[in-house]
Amino acid sequence: QVQLVESGGGLVQAGGSLRLSCAASGRTFSRNTMGWFRQAAGKEREFVARISWNGGFAAYANSVKGRFTISRDNAKNTVYLQMNSLKPEDTAVYYCASLRIDYVLGSTRITEYDYWGQGTQVTVSS
Repeated sequence: QVQLVESGGGLVQAGGSLRLSCAASGRTFSRNTMGWFRQAAGKEREFVARISWNGGFAAYANSVKGRFTISRDNAKNTVYLQMNSLKPEDTAVYYCASLRIDYVLGSTRITEYDYWGQGTQVTVSS
């Protein structure tokens, strides 16, 4: 079984920054594409960013492109989401997720991700 634990959320003013972390355990982290998703109150969960198993490919939702950066440290079994220039509309619970199949890039579809963390709240005040 895979365990994913997010941390780093909190309250920040608009224009500020936060860095989210997601620590993985239970399987070979370095073989799997990882993603970040978010869900605002009353809305559906949406894709934010994803990164390939070796970090060679990364993709972002248009709403965060140029402001957020996804990265990973396979030696630490951790994936990060650096969030800069935060806006009130970025307020949401942020989840990390992992594909189950090794060495597959996957896509932005939520249903492709097999393992999920419990989420961390990010609140951006105006």
